[in-house]
Amino acid sequence: MSNLLNVTIGRLIEDQAVIHPDHEAVVYSDRNLRWTYKEFNEICRQAAKGLMKLGIEKGEHLAVWSTNTPEWLITQFATGKIGAVLVTVNTNYRTSELEYLLKQSDSTTIVLMDAWKDSAYMEMLYEIAPELKISEPGQLNSSRLPYLKNVIVLGDKKYPGTYSWDDIIELGQFVSDEELDRRLRSLDPDDVINMQYTSGTTGFPKGVMLTHNNIVNNALNIASCMKLSNCDRLCIPVPFFHCFGCVLGTMACVTVGATMVPVQEFSPKRVLQTVQDERCTGLHGVPTMFIAELNDPEFDKYDLSSLRTGIMAGSNCPIEVMKGVIERMGVKEITIAYGQTESSPVITQTRTDDPIELRVETVGKALPNVEVKIVKPGTNTEVPRNVQGELCTRGYHVMKGYYKNLEATREAIDDDGWLHTGDLAVMDKNGYCKITGRLKDMIIRGGENIYPREIEEFLYSHPKILDVQVIGVPDEVYGEEVLAWIILKDGVSATVDEIKEFCRGKISKHKIPRYIEFTNAYPMTASGKIQKFRLREKAIATIKKTNAIK
Repeated sequence: MSNLLNVTIGRLIEDQAVIHPDHEAVVYSDRNLRWTYKEFNEICRQAAKGLMKLGIEKGEHLAVWSTNTPEWLITQFATGKIGAVLVTVNTNYRTSELEYLLKQSDSTTIVLMDAWKDSAYMEMLYEIAPELKISEPGQLNSSRLPYLKNVIVLGDKKYPGTYSWDDIIELGQFVSDEELDRRLRSLDPDDVINMQYTSGTTGFPKGVMLTHNNIVNNALNIASCMKLSNCDRLCIPVPFFHCFGCVLGTMACVTVGATMVPVQEFSPKRVLQTVQDERCTGLHGVPTMFIAELNDPEFDKYDLSSLRTGIMAGSNCPIEVMKGVIERMGVKEITIAYGQTESSPVITQTRTDDPIELRVETVGKALPNVEVKIVKPGTNTEVPRNVQGELCTRGYHVMKGYYKNLEATREAIDDDGWLHTGDLAVMDKNGYCKITGRLKDMIIRGGENIYPREIEEFLYSHPKILDVQVIGVPDEVYGEEVLAWIILKDGVSATVDEIKEFCRGKISKHKIPRYIEFTNAYPMTASGKIQKFRLREKAIATIKKTNAIK
């Protein structure tokens, strides 16, 4: 068992600035921005002092709504120094979701980009809080967002009622280093420091409260499973607002003094170029990102020979994709991680020296200092090895709870401290787990339990199929029927009959999809998770249209 740290995020970055002062901490390749650990720590201190000058107290909630900008990264560690709780905002949010999050989280401050893609963030904020246009900076008095006072905008453009990022850096000169150090010393590693909202696929999103110890130790153990060290340079194209970006990415690097190489907004070309230019040794991504990189028309022109390790996570990792990453990208020590926001987030991870079978067929074994058990759904009764049940976990990584939602917290964490994940899994005799589906994703067709993952893995082996998602749709006779949404590889075509013929004799008749729909893309969250509930809605509408369901 590795030792657990008992340290705040603010203290961690201070320590690394002493241990690795001249080592590169942050590199933004496309804007030629490079900070050593000493420089990065100084910038974070300056921002922390600026936030203190605004009057932000320990325990106050500060929201950040931006892509992977340098300011996002600075804010992560600046709030870690002053004890303000970082509330991460999904970059895909629109007005109603933003209003819900800011209101539910009691955020007093928001740091945001003015716009991204087709989203005018400032316009959305003005729509929710029109009073901002006639307010003095820091003096917002909004009827719909009673807690929100400070709005900090990234970029050069000035907006009424707001501070610029430069204003915050300048305000830092009015707070002494001694005042900041006093605040830093007053923080407890068991304080809540980060709040992430779980995707609201059922009901409203819930604010997951994570402590310094949750995040720092999870990141440390993740780094250990990847054999990450200060010699590594990790390319981080996954969003910071998600645990994948800000724990498996930035925080894992800082725990060992590695170099963070963020990609501000994902594009396969930008990732491949960054890995080549910066000689990155590690690369993170959800399967759809790796699929896009492997299928880039110019893939072969990039030199990826520096790659060694990384993490694929976020959704099921198809075997063919995993093989491509290992063989074509050369990421021989790629690991698979599994978890959820409520467990800060990683519960299990494969190890760099695991045989390829374990790395493609399982999500690894429990992280150090983490307990995992498989129980009969709806109970606390452990099932035998290799028997399917619900995966539960206990340890330093389990969240403090959901913000202002005791009932949901009690539902998720039992009296003995076990977090019930809602994921179906089997565990082998060596503790390696295979995720077999979500409790609520399971398809029940005529009394037979069907797990979409099994059918997806089979269909991935079809030479024309690039990606596939299997869901259940209502059926008058069987209760539910199987439907497969398929994305074909570039330049090929296939028919419904061809796909069904491929299944015959290879998987049970009741598992062969009754419906097959071809598509070019899946509805996704900004963190790269496929929204199966939207696929289900679309499928039902499509089938109704063709009169298959009356």
